[in-house]
Amino acid sequence: MKHTLRMITVLALVLALCCVTAAAAGTETSQSDGSDRPAASQDAMTPPQGDGQPGNDLQVLVEQGIISQDTLDAILKFMEENRPELPEGDNDQNGAQPGNAPQMPDGQQPSGMPEAPNAGGQQMFTLNQELLNQLLEANVITEDEYDAILAFQPSMPSEGPGGNPPAGGPGGSASSVTYAAATEISSADTLTDGIYLSDSADENAILIDTDETVTLTNATVTKSGDSDGGDSCNFYGLNAAVLAKGGAEVNIVGGTVTSDASGANGVFSYGGNGGQNGAAGDGTTVNISDTVITTTGDGSGGIMTTGGGITNATNLTVTTSGRSSAAIRTDRGGGTVNVDGGTYTSNGLGSPAIYSTAAITVSNATLVSNLSEGVCIEGMNTITLTDCDLTANNTQCNGNATFLDTIMIYQSMSGDADSGTSAFTMTGGRLTSKNGHVFHVTNTHAVITLNDVKITNGDSEQVLLSVCDDGWSGAENNAELYASAQALEGAILVGSNSQLTLTLSDGSSFTGSISGSITNNKGSVISTEVGTVSLTLDDSSTWTLTGDSYITSFTGDASQIISNGYTLYVNGVALEGTK
Repeated sequence: MKHTLRMITVLALVLALCCVTAAAAGTETSQSDGSDRPAASQDAMTPPQGDGQPGNDLQVLVEQGIISQDTLDAILKFMEENRPELPEGDNDQNGAQPGNAPQMPDGQQPSGMPEAPNAGGQQMFTLNQELLNQLLEANVITEDEYDAILAFQPSMPSEGPGGNPPAGGPGGSASSVTYAAATEISSADTLTDGIYLSDSADENAILIDTDETVTLTNATVTKSGDSDGGDSCNFYGLNAAVLAKGGAEVNIVGGTVTSDASGANGVFSYGGNGGQNGAAGDGTTVNISDTVITTTGDGSGGIMTTGGGITNATNLTVTTSGRSSAAIRTDRGGGTVNVDGGTYTSNGLGSPAIYSTAAITVSNATLVSNLSEGVCIEGMNTITLTDCDLTANNTQCNGNATFLDTIMIYQSMSGDADSGTSAFTMTGGRLTSKNGHVFHVTNTHAVITLNDVKITNGDSEQVLLSVCDDGWSGAENNAELYASAQALEGAILVGSNSQLTLTLSDGSSFTGSISGSITNNKGSVISTEVGTVSLTLDDSSTWTLTGDSYITSFTGDASQIISNGYTLYVNGVALEGTK
């Protein structure tokens, strides 16, 4: 085992709409480079440049109708009153020089650190994700203004609908990342009852970089030290508490992993494929069991898999609290995740219990999301749940999303996931949706397969499934729902430009309606007419109408439709022979 502490070359991207000078309470521009995430329009990726005069750069937000002038004034006042203290010795306005601060690429600074004073000693600030969160929490901006700023400057939104880290730079490549570690393991080793600590930014508490087998038993891992490494954290494991790479086979048994920092995923399996979706990994495998993982920072998932890595998890207790911090998390390059047993809880915005850009299989587990979607699938990826108990209470739209939902299947066009067919399969177990639509499909082709799942919909509007436009574009809204021995209840909404194939078999029942009248959570009318809907009922399944319904084609016996005083229209013609 080799213990090293290396100097870090930080690939930092300052997510800035402006820089504010404390002495003059003015602003100067510090634009984000703009990563390729999420799928906002290219125009939105690069906001108009200001002229560097006081207030003019943030004034762009006012001119674009994103915020009001009063809100701008309140932001500037907040930033002035809450600027960080300069390091001791840097408060001398006559003597401060730009060269006193560590040099960063292109002169940028990591998030959470004060920028170097300029030649006049004026303290500079950037409107990054952390500050934006503070503005929201201090009621300087509203939730709607928060969402609007994220949509306008889309390199800041978080995962969940949007699939974005809370901050950071362009994706780059693994070869451009300089790793550092408090403890580095570069050969086969077996360690028991070890204590591993990192409190430095962009440093792993444990970095395992070998193609041999490493076993950690009852380890205590503690990670602090915020990172603004952005995609380097999300794609390649920079700043993770535990990072496995290089083809290693890592066995983690028992113990605890605790991270309290931005960009500090708990246990990270990076498969080395450079973030190329669909490419084979290098064999890096993390087998982890009976371990407690707790993360509190933004961009800090519980178990994280990218680049074709493999994670096998058994009986974990995972709790995350930050934004963009799914308990079971994947990102660019995907991989394979197998989970059996345990409890996985997320508490932050844009933090589902599971976020999939990979092939994820979960059995016999309890999955809880207390603020966001229960699970999200982006692009040509899968989630399979067997005998799981999934509960979600999605109460706040995040990123580009304009709907609240529990199962979110979409394509952001960010490059984090290939386009193609997404698949969600659930067999047995329970699905509890406390708020919003149970299923939501947008900008992708999704196949949903349900078998004997107990579904509880606690939302007052009782929407089972919506297939329609949302905050992304570039692909179709096309869903296939296959129900076997399954009871379904609620409204199915299919937008005028969208498609649904609904197949009920093996004694399934549907009690609900189908229409195209859709209004999103922000009050905007998305559709007034139903799209293309094909329905197939086998001879053991039924549909009980709860409202007039409209479909394009019907395969089955009309007597399997229980009208309940309503009418089913097939291509605009009332179906005859219903009960």
